Amino acid sequence: LASLVFQLRAQNQVLKKGVVDEQANSASLKEQLKMKDQSLRKLQQEMDSLTFRNQQLAKRVELLQDELALSEARGKKNKKSVESSSQLSQEQKSVFNEDLQKKIEENERLHILFFEADEQHKRLEAELRSRLEVLETDAAQHQAVVDSLTKKYTETIEKLQNDKAKLEIKSQTLEREAKDCRLRTEECQQQLKNLQAALGSRLEESLCIINEKVPFNDTRSTRYNALNVPLHNRRNQLKLRDLAGQALAFVQELVTALLNFHTYTEQKVQIFPIDSATDTISPLNQKFSQHLHENASYVRPLEEGMLHLFESITEDTVTVLETTVKLKAFSKHLASYLGFLRKILPYQLKSLEEECESSLCTAALRARNMELHRDMKRLTAVFEKLHTYVSLLALPSTRPEGLLRTNYNFVFTNIAASLHGFHDVLKDISKHYSQKATLEQDVPTATQKLITTNDCILSSVAALTNGAGKMASFFSNNLDHFTASLSYGPKGGAEFISPLSAECMLQYKKKAAAYMKSLKKPCADSVPYEEALANRRVLLSSTESREGLAQQVQQSLEKIAKLEQEKEHWMLEAQLAKIKLEKENQKLKNSLSGHLTETIQERSVLPNIAEQKKETTEKSLREPIKSTSLSTKHKRCLLKSLLCQAPDVESREDLIKTHYMARIAELTSHLQLADSKSVHFHAECRALAKRLSLAEKSKESLTEELKLASQNITRLQASKLFCNDELMTTKRSYEDQLSMMSDHLCSMNETLTKQREEIDTLKMASK
Repeated sequence: LASLVFQLRAQNQVLKKGVVDEQANSASLKEQLKMKDQSLRKLQQEMDSLTFRNQQLAKRVELLQDELALSEARGKKNKKSVESSSQLSQEQKSVFNEDLQKKIEENERLHILFFEADEQHKRLEAELRSRLEVLETDAAQHQAVVDSLTKKYTETIEKLQNDKAKLEIKSQTLEREAKDCRLRTEECQQQLKNLQAALGSRLEESLCIINEKVPFNDTRSTRYNALNVPLHNRRNQLKLRDLAGQALAFVQELVTALLNFHTYTEQKVQIFPIDSATDTISPLNQKFSQHLHENASYVRPLEEGMLHLFESITEDTVTVLETTVKLKAFSKHLASYLGFLRKILPYQLKSLEEECESSLCTAALRARNMELHRDMKRLTAVFEKLHTYVSLLALPSTRPEGLLRTNYNFVFTNIAASLHGFHDVLKDISKHYSQKATLEQDVPTATQKLITTNDCILSSVAALTNGAGKMASFFSNNLDHFTASLSYGPKGGAEFISPLSAECMLQYKKKAAAYMKSLKKPCADSVPYEEALANRRVLLSSTESREGLAQQVQQSLEKIAKLEQEKEHWMLEAQLAKIKLEKENQKLKNSLSGHLTETIQERSVLPNIAEQKKETTEKSLREPIKSTSLSTKHKRCLLKSLLCQAPDVESREDLIKTHYMARIAELTSHLQLADSKSVHFHAECRALAKRLSLAEKSKESLTEELKLASQNITRLQASKLFCNDELMTTKRSYEDQLSMMSDHLCSMNETLTKQREEIDTLKMASK
């Protein structure tokens, strides 16, 4: 606050000094304005006198002219007298003329002086007015600055007061937190001592175990440590695979753009400056187009190499530069494409030079061709840089001494810089080629084929530029991840010694993974621990206890044995009934042989009825519970109606059979339902008895807990009295601190009132 007050005073002094200077300047200007007004009044008085004098002279000239006219009239009457007095009049005229000439000259001189004085006065008046306006605006600005500063200072004072109140509250909370922190530090120190003691004992035990059980430590030797399997970082592997997938997409985009660029360049060479359809092109361009025709055999392997590299990075492998063997193949494909660029570069440059020498090439087109000439050289140089650094990255998988791990970061940063340079070169090529295409459209021999080819080349160059930009930004953004993730190794070791050790490590990793899979056995499904705890009371009071289950199993076994006996009995009964039914059918066939024709006609309808009856019986057997919804009276009525409708004895027997089968199924379902309900009620009764016993036990435990709670209440009341005494002491100390703070606040308020009075005085002085 004191520093702010000091700054305010210094700024007020500067403002006061500026206001005093401006007041002095305005006073001097006012005095100059008064002097100029006085001089102006003098000049106006002189002007008035001159005009009066001029009017007098004009009147005198008029009188003289009248006298001259009278003298001429008199001269006609008396020529003689005129001749005698002509000499006198001539002398008078000459005198008057001289006097008049002098007055006219003096009048002109006075007019000139008056005009100059008037112009000077106007000029001075305009300057003074403009200066006065400037001073008024300055004064208004100074006043606005003073007002804004006063407002700002009042706001700062209010803000400081609010901050002061907040800081007081904060200081109180910090004091409380400090007390809590002291208590926590004491507890933490105690815990630290206990932990140190425990860790010391555990360390001694582990050292004894290591000395007794570990005969050989392979981490001390780098040769043996390189064979150890490092910790598997699945997240790192997934991240690397994702990055490799993105790089593969970018390389595929670049490959398609390069193929289009080389193909459309070949078409362009064949149609400009000489169209191969109408005339033979030069041998140089023929050779150049032949080389460009082979571009796919050099560009496609780049995509294949990157695809193989992406497939080699899986979730189970350890991806470092020593294990990425496929990077060497990608480096070879890049070297072959670089050789292709070096092979076509001289032909491309010569083709551009030949195009410049043709008669169709203008000066502007020649300049664009020379710019493309330089850009193609730069493009080949950029690919040479990229191949150099990629081949360096491929060295650890073949010769690890060729590239140290300390240089990984340097190589990756240079690759990122080369990719950015590649993007810049492609931007220049796109710019210059677009200018070249616009100039070639203005050539009189330009065809539609040339225009479309130029558009295709421009689109391929734009695709190349976008792909290179994406690749450069992608590599720059993930530079730290590449450097960190591709340089880790076994625990305690700096690096892999050789690619052979890395390959052995991968084999050991596969064996370890297979061993862990063989050890891992699928566990049986079990209830989760939390769910088991939640359902503990239900499990204790459930009917699925061992005794109840044993009784239910015994009862069910007895029922099964009875049902088996009944089944055998009814099977025998069914066989006997079947034999009787066959005998009765034979008798009926013999007795009803005369009515054969009628039965044939009736039986044409009976199969459908029989099928319907079978379906109804099957449904009744499958769904015995659903059939209980029909009443017995209704079923009997239905059976009588069916018997009346049935024309034959066999159909009646079938209907009776199906009816009794359905009735038996219904009764058995009712019996099963009644048995299950009785078992369920019995189990519920047992569960209720068990719950009653558990409730009595819980009642006893709750009474004991109630006794303990009453004892705790009495103990807490005693501790409350003790805490009240402590609170009273702390309250007194806080009251003393608050009184001191109030005194300090009063002093601060006094200083603030003094500062406000000073600011008010400064305001009055500035006004």
